Amino acid sequence: MEGNIAEMGTAIGAGLAAIGSGTAAIGVGHVAGNFLAGALRNPAAAGEQTATLFIGIAFAEALGIFSFLVALLLMFAV
Repeated sequence: MEGNIAEMGTAIGAGLAAIGSGTAAIGVGHVAGNFLAGALRNPAAAGEQTATLFIGIAFAEALGIFSFLVALLLMFAV
């Protein structure tokens, strides 16, 4: 009985960690949307902000990858 509870706990934890992958997609959408809104307001400055856009997207995706790795560790490292 205790083994089943432990497996259930790891499955719940892995599911909660996998939510981070979905929220990373939301974060990338916010970064890209805010860049687009700013570029439409001031097209002359859009070229200078492209590097910042890619850095923001990279940070958002890195958090999603980290949460995916935590989910995999919880599922298979037990």
